[in-house]
Amino acid sequence: MLKKKEDNIYKDCWLYILLLTTLTILLESLKGYTFKIAGIRLTYAIFPLPLIYFIVNYIAKKYDYKKAIASIAISSVIFVSFSAIISFALGEVLILSNVSGEFCGYVASQFVNLTIYMFLQNNTKSPISLIYLNYLFSLIVYYMFYTLIYLDTVVTESFWKGYFITLGIQAIICIPVAIIDCKDKRGKSKEK
Repeated sequence: MLKKKEDNIYKDCWLYILLLTTLTILLESLKGYTFKIAGIRLTYAIFPLPLIYFIVNYIAKKYDYKKAIASIAISSVIFVSFSAIISFALGEVLILSNVSGEFCGYVASQFVNLTIYMFLQNNTKSPISLIYLNYLFSLIVYYMFYTLIYLDTVVTESFWKGYFITLGIQAIICIPVAIIDCKDKRGKSKEK
């Protein structure tokens, strides 16, 4: 009898999914902590958000689209579960609009990010400028959904000032993320 040769590549996709869910929980945990720039209070949660998009893109690039979709689903369910558990543990009331705004913003922006990213991977040479713009557009989609569902305060001057400062900080964070993303090759690497 002939035995089929087994693939020796370690299936480590679950590690990246675990990293994604950890960063998503960190995003939720940091939203209550703020710092001030130009008299505007911003949350520390703005820092891990571009990395979350990068992890999903990495999963899609290294493994496949299905695993990236699964990672988004798993991290979003863990995100909502974590919010509910922490609210219960701290004796706070779970406000549905609070969780739903972030959940809708997270899921919608992840799907927009992944759709554009896969189009760029399959139909272009993935120039760094388009990858960078994809990250920025995904952040804009996130804040659009988050603002419309959760905040409901788009007319105040301080909101718009904080919005553009937040996008500016994240635009700077996205530069090295896009560079690393473009340097990484597509597909699984096989070592002998």
